[in-house]
This record gives sequence, C-alpha cells and structure tokens, in this order.
Amino acid sequence: MLGPSQTARIYMPPRNAMQSGRGRAQDWVLEFEPGEKQRIDPLMGWSGSGDTSGQVRLRFATREDAVAYAEAHGLRYDVEEPKPLRIKAKVYADNFRYGRAENWTH
Repeated sequence: MLGPSQTARIYMPPRNAMQSGRGRAQDWVLEFEPGEKQRIDPLMGWSGSGDTSGQVRLRFATREDAVAYAEAHGLRYDVEEPKPLRIKAKVYADNFRYGRAENWTH
C-alpha cells in the first residue's frame, strides 16, 4: 500500500545499448523505492518481499506530469535530471579521407 512515507524516484531512463533510435527514450519514469528488505524464500531459495510497489513503473510524457502525479498522491519524490545528449557528427566520406589518423584495416 502506498503511503506518504514512500519515496518515489522520477527520472528519464537511458537508451538501451541495443537501440539505435530514440523511440520511447523521451518518457519520464516514476519508480518507488523498496518498502522492505528482500528475504530469501526457505523452500525455493528465491529472494523476494511482500512489498509490491517495487514492481510499479509509471511512464509520463513530461517531467511536469510525473511531478504533478507524485504531488497529487502526496508522495515524496526525487527528480534526477538526464545527462545532456551529445551527438557525434559522422561522415561516411571520412573513412576514405587522405591522411586520416586510423589505419586502413583491409
């Protein structure tokens, strides 16, 4: 059960290393911090807890929407700003440029 003592984390997740595009990379995510420690199940050996709020990930289009949701539900929250996106310009013709620094590989 969510309560006012529960802290939420609002952040923009980084792009997966297997992705080349920016699809779903502009969403903001609201996650809850775990409410209790995980413990090992004596029968199966799996780790788990009775706190199900750790399984909840809410996606929002903007940071303001995520903050408004947290404030409307009386949640404490921390906002993590994303790192600035750096795009390195690449030109195919530079692979064949005279005097390039890298050696030709074949």
